[in-house]
Amino acid sequence: MDEIESTAPEKIRDRLKPIENGTFRFACHPGVSCFTECCRDLNLMLTPYDVLRLSRHLKLSTTEFLDRYTDVVVAEGSPLPAVCLKMQENDRRTCPFVTPAGCQVYPNRPSACRTYPLARASRKHRIHGTVLESYYLVVEDHCRGFDEPRTWTIDAWIADQGLAEYHRMNNDWMDLVTHPVVRQGLTEKQIPMYYMAAYDLDRFRAFVFESRFRHMFTTGQIDAERAREDDGILYELALAWLKFFLLGEGPVKPKERS
Repeated sequence: MDEIESTAPEKIRDRLKPIENGTFRFACHPGVSCFTECCRDLNLMLTPYDVLRLSRHLKLSTTEFLDRYTDVVVAEGSPLPAVCLKMQENDRRTCPFVTPAGCQVYPNRPSACRTYPLARASRKHRIHGTVLESYYLVVEDHCRGFDEPRTWTIDAWIADQGLAEYHRMNNDWMDLVTHPVVRQGLTEKQIPMYYMAAYDLDRFRAFVFESRFRHMFTTGQIDAERAREDDGILYELALAWLKFFLLGEGPVKPKERS
């Protein structure tokens, strides 16, 4: 378990267990005695795609969502600013979206919530570009979901929780933030741009269409004009821009001056 032991948040490292024979028992529903107990006192990091999905669910701009529901932190072992979901200011520090009946944003809940009770470790092969991943169980003392009879394979859990789309959207971002150059840290000029393009996509959209961006840069196979209305294209463009801005790589390139 060396890979995940060195990258997982310290708070959960001693709770990680191997998945024996590729299967595990688990179920979570209102009939489980600990229902919603895991939805409190969290250090829940959000990916850029989490922010996008949650903001759209709540009919907020990404700027409004970030201001209202998140804190900016520097995550353990990372030099980059990250976004953490802000817990409610009550004695249990509950998630802002949980009720006694369950999660209010369940169709668009964050990646970490979908993955639980698994933990995913992933990286991209630098030569072949394939995503290498492994999974572990996060076994917490309070969780009675492990006493339930339903048995899962990892693939069945991924399909049931709608994780394939989240993995696809998160993989390219993870590839960027784990790049050796980025891991060395960002300059004072780079940090605000990284935060905007990674997390605040509505502000990034304004940057693209209300500045000289399209006059100064080409975007390869990415149809930048479609990013006016299509959040998926905008997300793709934002990551491509960061690859250029931080690494000088990818489809975004300066236009040749005539």
